[in-house]
Amino acid sequence: MTTHAPHEAAPSAASRATDRPGDASPFALALLLRRAHWRVAGVMTEALRPLGIELRHFAVLLVLVDRGPTVQRDLGPATGSDKAGVMRVVDDLERMGLAVRKAVPGDRRVRAVEITPRGVELFDAAHVAAGPLAERLVAGLEPGEREQLTGLLTRFAHPTEHGKA
Repeated sequence: MTTHAPHEAAPSAASRATDRPGDASPFALALLLRRAHWRVAGVMTEALRPLGIELRHFAVLLVLVDRGPTVQRDLGPATGSDKAGVMRVVDDLERMGLAVRKAVPGDRRVRAVEITPRGVELFDAAHVAAGPLAERLVAGLEPGEREQLTGLLTRFAHPTEHGKA
């Protein structure tokens, strides 16, 4: 069963969502961002594989480097993961010696996750490994476009930090 808003025509085949260049559908941006994410995630996965971690591990390490010790329940929203997913990632990081859980003073039930010195070393090594691969991602851009793309995506991803809601 198909429903349409009153007085609106059904989309034509030409305006249906795709992720091809020039798509004018209202889903075009989301589809392009999804395709870009897949491309970048594939390249970054390639960079992390020799280090023995995955993007989900790196995402938690990134938060820990940025924020310092972080209550485990706060890692979900920070990394876009659910509670169970964060627990599995932190378990992995602990097994690898990259992070530790520590009691939070005043609440026996709460644990903060802290990156270890070995975790910091791996975090830094990941950046070195990712450098050349990241350059490959933007190799087809014209001079100045990398900075433009980064600026636009930053404003898009963090609208409230740039004066827009």
